[in-house]
Amino acid sequence: MLNDLRFAFRLLLKNPAFTAVAVIAIALGIGANTAVLSLVNALLIRPLPYHDPARMVLMLEHFRAQHLDAIPVSAPEFVDYQTNCRTLEKMAVFQPGTFNFAGG
Repeated sequence: MLNDLRFAFRLLLKNPAFTAVAVIAIALGIGANTAVLSLVNALLIRPLPYHDPARMVLMLEHFRAQHLDAIPVSAPEFVDYQTNCRTLEKMAVFQPGTFNFAGG
């Protein structure tokens, strides 16, 4: 096996252009892999940056007559909940959405 490694090293020294391309390709692969794994760690693996995240609640509405399930709470209803609710320590609202940015 040691002879195979020596032979491979000699071939790489004889072709510096191929060696440079191979080293750059490996470096780009390692960099891309590191970036993807860092993103997965930050978004999926690391716990939420909140104190006691198991106590978080998602409030949704259900309109059975209209066959609508899991509708987000409207802004006026959120204000009503925030004003009148005594059981929740803090409340926040978010709006999920999709954005399409196009130049023109």
